[in-house]
Amino acid sequence: MTSENAAMLARLMAQAEGQGAELVTLRALIEEASECGAERALGALGLRDPSARHDMHELRQLLQAWRDAKKSAWSAAVNWAIRILLALLVLAMAVKLGLTELIRR
Repeated sequence: MTSENAAMLARLMAQAEGQGAELVTLRALIEEASECGAERALGALGLRDPSARHDMHELRQLLQAWRDAKKSAWSAAVNWAIRILLALLVLAMAVKLGLTELIRR
């Protein structure tokens, strides 16, 4: 809740209390309205049914698996690139030192 919303809620509660409503009643009303709003928002997202919690858990697992796979792929690509560079370095050193003639014999 933003500070503007909290301030507006406090003003409305003070106004209603000033008009004779009890604070307990106001708090209960706000709580019920909040729950109704949350239910409406979940319904709009398609997350109101009983299996939604399980679906969200599965989606989070799938997302984590994707992140792990992406990290692993990058790591493997970097490892292979380093190995290729090191092999090229060794090959260049062999050519520079004239070791290719030893292979021809």
